[in-house]
Amino acid sequence: MTIDLEHIKNVGVGAAYGSAEILRRHLGRLGAVQKKGPKDLVTEADIASEKNIVDAIRARFPDHDIMAEESRDKNRVDSDFHWIIDPLDGTTNFAHQVPVFSISIAFAVSGEIRVGIVLQPVSGELFTAVKSKGAWLNGRPISVSECRSLADALLVTGFPYAVKKDSRHYMARFENMLNAAQGVRRLGSAAVDLCYVACGRFDGFWEERLQPWDTAAGFLIAEEAGAKITDFSGNTYAIDTPEILASNHHVHDEMRTILNTEKGQHGKIV
Repeated sequence: MTIDLEHIKNVGVGAAYGSAEILRRHLGRLGAVQKKGPKDLVTEADIASEKNIVDAIRARFPDHDIMAEESRDKNRVDSDFHWIIDPLDGTTNFAHQVPVFSISIAFAVSGEIRVGIVLQPVSGELFTAVKSKGAWLNGRPISVSECRSLADALLVTGFPYAVKKDSRHYMARFENMLNAAQGVRRLGSAAVDLCYVACGRFDGFWEERLQPWDTAAGFLIAEEAGAKITDFSGNTYAIDTPEILASNHHVHDEMRTILNTEKGQHGKIV
């Protein structure tokens, strides 16, 4: 069975814009903020945004499977067509009124991501990709950077919610990268991180213990923009892989080497 991916993209973009309006209305006006874990928040805005997206998809594709962060398995059906949704990637930023968060919507056929949509509600930047048709920012084609040396590279990363359980592990990798690169940033939205690699703002991104809805859309957008994406060992990346390394190709091997390097006794990379 064939499916019109441009139509899929248009439905997803429409749903994303509807949720962007919802998030902007809630920004700075939140009621109770719930905790799914010590650092993992969920707000009424997450829930309202997700409902809007799910309802928009269900109205047009009632037989499609939907994996959404907040409702998890409630919208799952047996189908070859899968939507993967993060209604608010960057909830902690949102709760603190830091304007770096996004809506992430991906569409897969038999497990292969075919459409990716990431919208930043505050800046209005819309990143999109359709498999084998390139990546776009507000209708303009984008591509990864041409930075060829890690010493000149600006990188981005994130930390899992469980970072306190093994902070030395994550901080060792962070310190090694910080020593090797021109700089490292931490924005708080993996979907945005991947899109910023896609358009050349960052030269590389790494993170661990992400969920499929965190990376599904950004993964395709970055890949279609020319990024190389693997796990830390260089194996093929899939959205259920527990670690992701995305770069402009040129700095990929250097980053991978550092991610698999432990620190010596005096804090030097060995």
